[in-house]
Amino acid sequence: MKKRIVLQTAVSAALLPSPCLSMAAAGHPAVPGAELSAIWLLPFVCMLLSIAVMPLALPNIWRSHYGKIALFWGLAFFVPCLIVYGYAVALHELLHTMLLDYIPFIILLFALFVVAGGVRLTGTPAGTPAVNTGILAAGALSASWMGTTGAAMLFIRPLLRANRHRRYRVHSVVFFIFLVANIGGSLTPLGDPPLFLGFLQGVSFFWTTSHLFLMTGFLSLGLLMLYFILDTVCFAGEGRPKPSAVDDGEKFGCEGKINLLLLAGVVSAVLMSGFWRPAVEAVTIYGIGLTWQHIARDASLLIIAGLSLQLTSRECRDKNAFSWAPLEEVAKLFLGIFLSMIPVIAILKAGTGGALAPLINLVSKDGQPVNSMYFWLTGGLSGFLDNAPTYLVFFNTAGGDAQQLMGPMSQTLAAISAGAVYMGANSYIGNAPNFMVRSIAEEQGVPMPGFFGYMLWSGGILIPSFIILCRLVF
Repeated sequence: MKKRIVLQTAVSAALLPSPCLSMAAAGHPAVPGAELSAIWLLPFVCMLLSIAVMPLALPNIWRSHYGKIALFWGLAFFVPCLIVYGYAVALHELLHTMLLDYIPFIILLFALFVVAGGVRLTGTPAGTPAVNTGILAAGALSASWMGTTGAAMLFIRPLLRANRHRRYRVHSVVFFIFLVANIGGSLTPLGDPPLFLGFLQGVSFFWTTSHLFLMTGFLSLGLLMLYFILDTVCFAGEGRPKPSAVDDGEKFGCEGKINLLLLAGVVSAVLMSGFWRPAVEAVTIYGIGLTWQHIARDASLLIIAGLSLQLTSRECRDKNAFSWAPLEEVAKLFLGIFLSMIPVIAILKAGTGGALAPLINLVSKDGQPVNSMYFWLTGGLSGFLDNAPTYLVFFNTAGGDAQQLMGPMSQTLAAISAGAVYMGANSYIGNAPNFMVRSIAEEQGVPMPGFFGYMLWSGGILIPSFIILCRLVF
């Protein structure tokens, strides 16, 4: 027994670099981003390639085992981390990701998915170009106040129901992801997680409202006009199907109204966690502090979701085509994404001392911020990483002083904020609602494009829009 302990100690000493030993001794072990080479990015890259390629190349295997595949790529980081940096660092990173990132992320999605899934708009009018454009506009306007996930879950089913008689529906869902699941959430910290992180760092609640309003309006109106033209062409090509094709005899109204009140409760719980900041942490687990406000928020969200399930009739959810499959898919895939993303975020946090230093160096020239590069780099990475930590990385790269960033460096903060929110629409994994919307649409018979197919849409429509916006503003 003594020999085994000595052997384990010797192996650990050989594998653990001295900086990690000192961090572990201090009780705050973490992956040293500055020491990680580009090879540590491979699990995340392979996770993305699996999502992109396997549904097309091996659809049956992917459909049956996507959860196991996602977990495999998560472990492809965790196991080497355990071997190279020891259990202290690996356990700390695992707990940090699960307790502070993944579990709160899933709880919020769960609450919004359940509550919004209990609201059913009855008597939905037929999906003409005018009606569809109106639904997209309403969803985009709501996203900044109930969150992109809440707005997406509330409006996607009425949009799909209104267009169930239409032959061409993919473009409507794609533009819905652009506008409702992403761009529409850019005006308040309630709209999208990166802006909420900025709020927690000291950015004023209405700062983004005033500084991103014109940009968001420009993008939203441009996309709505483009959508209306495209849908009008498609509608004419279908022979202008009549409203009677979807007339189910229901009067216009709303079922499950209690969920609208519960949705306001979800928003209030999230907002409370930003304003209420107790001086003491509730509990510390392996050096990871869990705060009272976060515990209260997550408990409130679970209670609200439970109330929604109890107070909404099964018939209402059945008519709303509610199922757990979209949430299950997001939960499994994002577990692999969150785990395999740990070294990517660690390297980015290392800044100019990390393997991605050439990227970080692009955001400043002669000591001055290059706002256009802040916009493109924050946005480009947010399209494939979790946009919240990406926002925080570049927020800190720009100095991390909220007062300075809201004042003399307001254009830099606007570039970071706009990039993080707008470009979450660049891929299915850029923002959690993107995947959920796609899953709900596919469940209801809409043949959504694959990973690269969707990026052809975003590349052809969004990227030119962002180029124009960048030239006008940054």
